[in-house]
Amino acid sequence: MTIAQELDSQEGICQDVIFPPGDLYSDEPPLESELHLRQIILLLTCLEWLWRDRNDFYAAGNLTIYYSPRQRKSEYFRGPDFFVVLGTERKTRKSWVVWEEDGKYPNVILEILSNSTANTDKGLKKTIYQDTFRTPDYFWFDPYTQEFAGFHLVDGEYQPLQASEQGYLWSHQLGLYLGVYEGLLRFFTRDGQLVPTPEETVEQVQQKAEQAEQKAEQAEQKAEQSQQKAEQSQQKAEQAEQKAERLAAKLRELNIDPDTI
Repeated sequence: MTIAQELDSQEGICQDVIFPPGDLYSDEPPLESELHLRQIILLLTCLEWLWRDRNDFYAAGNLTIYYSPRQRKSEYFRGPDFFVVLGTERKTRKSWVVWEEDGKYPNVILEILSNSTANTDKGLKKTIYQDTFRTPDYFWFDPYTQEFAGFHLVDGEYQPLQASEQGYLWSHQLGLYLGVYEGLLRFFTRDGQLVPTPEETVEQVQQKAEQAEQKAEQAEQKAEQSQQKAEQSQQKAEQAEQKAERLAAKLRELNIDPDTI
């Protein structure tokens, strides 16, 4: 059901009701730990860097999603730890308000588990994301225990994703794998390449430049070695020629024609 249909289905709502503005501040509670914060920032940084030339998505972390059919901030809101909405304008928002976003819900949601939220993330939130949000891809990850699971919406129900040989889970919506790398969740390309941060990209460029410089130096050294070998061969040829000339001169002193030998 669309937002408009949900609104039409609500009875007894006065047409003169003044709804709150769509640009509402997030009501999300503080993050569980520094590690949770690092994980969210890492995912945001990598995805925004990978899609730096795109303007058709919105990614956020620890931000409230308001989805009340009656457009009320006081009811029906949730705050995923990380989510991505596709096919929308890339701009800064204070919160995600469904009725101000053409009825769009997240395409991808990730919850970072903790002792206080794990049951809700695996139970109530999963049900809401499946039945109300209809979010196609849902993942959860525990940065402490490394528990990692993912689901894809099939015929209205979440089906568990099967891990690749590397242990990665495929996001149909993002066209990327998610997998654990050095203790945190990272994005990987279809061919298994790690999606880098801007800093890692700079390091990779520097490494490639250093490797190219080393190859150039090695090529120069080989060229020098080849030149040295050529010079040595030339010296040997000259020495052999000089030795032959001295031998021929000696033979002539003995009245022997070297050409007849």
